[in-house]
Amino acid sequence: MTPLLSIRALSVEFDTRHGTVHALDRLSLDIAPGEIIGIIGESGSGKSVTAHAVMGILDRAARITGGEVLFQGENLLEMGRRARDGWRGRGASIIFQNPRAALNPIRAVGDQIADVVARHSSLSRRAIRARVLELLRHVRIPDPERRARAYPFQLSGGLCQRIGIAMALACAPRLLIADEPTTGLDVTTQAAIMALIRERAREAGTAVALITHDVALAAGNCDRLAIMHAGHVVEVAPTAAILARPRHPYTAGLLRSVPSLAGSLDQLQAIPGSMPDLRRPDLPPCRFAERCPRRLPRCDAPGPLALTACGPGHLVACRNLP
Repeated sequence: MTPLLSIRALSVEFDTRHGTVHALDRLSLDIAPGEIIGIIGESGSGKSVTAHAVMGILDRAARITGGEVLFQGENLLEMGRRARDGWRGRGASIIFQNPRAALNPIRAVGDQIADVVARHSSLSRRAIRARVLELLRHVRIPDPERRARAYPFQLSGGLCQRIGIAMALACAPRLLIADEPTTGLDVTTQAAIMALIRERAREAGTAVALITHDVALAAGNCDRLAIMHAGHVVEVAPTAAILARPRHPYTAGLLRSVPSLAGSLDQLQAIPGSMPDLRRPDLPPCRFAERCPRRLPRCDAPGPLALTACGPGHLVACRNLP
């Protein structure tokens, strides 16, 4: 299947007072129409930076130093600002990690959804109002007429997250990026949010990139998993293949650290060490090497570390595969 989104050798750096942070290093990833792919990794691994680079909303301190982001064959990085603004919302939308921070605290939530619809359509005010109520019903918000007049501080975290989903779906995007969409929510609300996202992928053929550090959440909802560590994608495969036989030592460590996947509490293991300082000028080709139990001299050989096939649809960036 032809990918909807193809990220090719994307590199992103941030200028800080304490040096240059090499946040993404030649990152490559494909997302197909209608699939849900989970992008998993520790905090600081580059998951949100990847999402923001795709959406064109990187911090002003960031700069893209190489690569392409192809959406239906068109390089988004070469789009002008006006074209990118028009693409954002229709081509792709994002559900932000903190719904309260993403919403304007002094405007009614219905007006904020209406702004998105008006920006990307020529509907009348009455039709926009009807569309807002339709979206609120779609994300299962009770009493949508009253909730549309509410302000974010009057709503629970779960309702604010549903408002964020309604805004993201307002213009029927081809790609939905969900950046930690269930953080801070109770288990019941998490399940409801994920059900909405799965429904969108199944019924509308929307591609979904679920960004999360919750391996169990991704394992239960995603068709494929992409494992990130320190700005690299180290393994990509169908979910079942990764759960059955993780090939990268970092992936195996993540699975052993999750209670629901480790099998028993006695089998739980922490991943030793921490991610390298991404400001270092001497970052090794494999940024997991200093934490890796399988490290060999060839792991430190110079040159980029590429994803290579080790099974059907299974790609791994490792020089010492078991």
